[in-house]
Amino acid sequence: MLTKRYLLSTKNLGAILSKIADGVAPPKFNADHLKNIGFAGSGDRSVIPLLKDLGFLAPDGSPLQRYHEYRDRSRSRAVMAEALRSAYEDIFHIREVPTTADRPAIEGLFKSRHNSTDKVAQLQAMTFFALLNNADLKAAAPNPSLPPSIQRPTPEPTPDTINEESINGAPKPLLTTELHYTIQVHLPATKDIEVFNAIFRSLRENLLS
Repeated sequence: MLTKRYLLSTKNLGAILSKIADGVAPPKFNADHLKNIGFAGSGDRSVIPLLKDLGFLAPDGSPLQRYHEYRDRSRSRAVMAEALRSAYEDIFHIREVPTTADRPAIEGLFKSRHNSTDKVAQLQAMTFFALLNNADLKAAAPNPSLPPSIQRPTPEPTPDTINEESINGAPKPLLTTELHYTIQVHLPATKDIEVFNAIFRSLRENLLS
């Protein structure tokens, strides 16, 4: 995944993101909303499709869950990092934590993925780094622990560990092996009591003895 959206200028990007964090989420984040929060310039409108690709807005401009999560100032930078890893996934294949030293490689990536011109690739990279300035990649680093459903089971104790625990004064674990069987008997539809007697007699003689 590599969004091709870009801004012609990023000078107002930080201020717009700050307004998102501080203000109430509108029913629709559109050009009128940008004007209402102080950004009436035509160049600022390109932030709207960018926010859609970042997962902040639905196609119709209505705020999504990520938009609301970003409004929590304590998590804003981590939320932006998550959005960047999604919208600019291919860049993170170059380096887990991109720096300005990676700019030439990133511009080349935009050119190869989207057939961008040199100028457009520069703007695309500029937009990425402007967003990166508002993100905390370390705060949103993937959790290395396994989810509960695939946690590795605790290994069974071996004789060595049992002896070691005994020496240290810990109680020995009880190792038992039990097999349990479930037997289902389907009785025939009959009123002849002798049929039932024969079935249960056979069970007692062959299975319960």
